[in-house]
Amino acid sequence: MNGQAVKATHTPCAGEIVSIEWPEARPAEAQPEKIALDILFEDKDLLVLNKAPGIVVHPAAGHAAGTLVNALLHHVRDLSGVGGVLRPGIVHRLDRGTSGLMVVAKDDETHRALAAQFASRKVEKEYLAIVHGVPRARQGVIEAAIGRDPVHRKKMSVRAPRGREARSAYTVVEVFDGAALLRVRVHTGRTHQIRVHLASLGHPVAGDATYGGTRPPSSRRAAARVALEGLPRPALHAARLAFTHPATGERLEFESRLPPDLQDLLPLLRT
Repeated sequence: MNGQAVKATHTPCAGEIVSIEWPEARPAEAQPEKIALDILFEDKDLLVLNKAPGIVVHPAAGHAAGTLVNALLHHVRDLSGVGGVLRPGIVHRLDRGTSGLMVVAKDDETHRALAAQFASRKVEKEYLAIVHGVPRARQGVIEAAIGRDPVHRKKMSVRAPRGREARSAYTVVEVFDGAALLRVRVHTGRTHQIRVHLASLGHPVAGDATYGGTRPPSSRRAAARVALEGLPRPALHAARLAFTHPATGERLEFESRLPPDLQDLLPLLRT
């Protein structure tokens, strides 16, 4: 406006000169990119892979390329279109910082069948999480509806006025000084479910800047404190995935060890 960039809330006035700069045209669909994939299982209908931390699952604002979908299009060439042009083959997703197991559909029929299993809660999903503090109960169930945070709209919350049912069950696998390793099974698939539920217990996932996981560690050991404070992502890993193959009817089960960044963290936390 008059040669200056203005905010979207600017109210135009008579006599002002408006100039518009069109962005460069970009393809409407995600494009194939040669990016390495860690594939555990693959046949003509689907594949199961280990997603590395830091990888965005599908193109979105700020992430037009370099995503898991871009890599999958290079590997498979023709994925299920049920998810749309930006999410081909994607039946479920993991947050950018979360590592671990995902199943991807190669055709529409497989996609719909897998989606129905997720919707009917016939898919088993378990995660490993390193959290701040040690839960009093060594195992428990968290049943708290999750919805959009009424104040911070980019966050989810158990205090949302219109939350959706959410259920997570956890077991303490190992206790450290000021932290713990948990195995968490999710019975529903809400956005950020594990991160929100564990934070609501007062035990946020370590490294989770959104839900309190970057608070000062309570460990008495300097090496442990430094390691926890230096986490660049939430210490959350999708460690187990089980579902029924839509074409063969076989029950498939996959497990994945903690990735190197979290494996290297454990010795520093042990007393």
